Amino acid sequence: MRKLIIKTSDFGESPREWECNIGVIAYRHRRYILGEEKIDDPIDFLLNLYGIEAANMPYTNETLKKLMGQASKYGYVLLPVYLFDHSGITISTTPFSCPWDSGQVGFIYTNLKRVQEMGHNWKKWSEKRREQVREWLKGEIKIFDQYLRGDVYGFIVEVDGEEIDSCWGFYGEDPRTNGMSDYVDDELIQQYVKENNL
Repeated sequence: MRKLIIKTSDFGESPREWECNIGVIAYRHRRYILGEEKIDDPIDFLLNLYGIEAANMPYTNETLKKLMGQASKYGYVLLPVYLFDHSGITISTTPFSCPWDSGQVGFIYTNLKRVQEMGHNWKKWSEKRREQVREWLKGEIKIFDQYLRGDVYGFIVEVDGEEIDSCWGFYGEDPRTNGMSDYVDDELIQQYVKENNL
């Protein structure tokens, strides 16, 4: 009898080390490594990114929101990154409901040059392309969040109790959506889904 076993993995590689990321995460946090670029001040970071001189600009939340809203004008697609830190950490591109244990810690951003370096032959931005890139950036944050929460898995295929195959490093438990279906036949996937009420 064949059986699919899915277990959590302690050896998940940080998806921020992958070479296929379109986005760059710039973040500010004392205790956690949350991306590629550690920053001191989000307003200074955006002014630098856009190449803007800081002309007596007040360092307020309104200024930060205004600068974030100008990403397109300076050739970037940029989303905020929020952290919720309570008995573990989780991140998102949308705010968390708890104001005490959460807040914005940075941004995930990209530009056309980086998108082109990742193999997309785009000559210029369009709103449709920007929206596509926003979805890719959200996907990168989702996968990084799974890594941070320990939501990383592997599978073992057994036949009559003997291991015949295994593979590790899948983000998210559901074998229908985490990539395991590329390695395990559909019959075993469906059997696992039914047995585990997924």
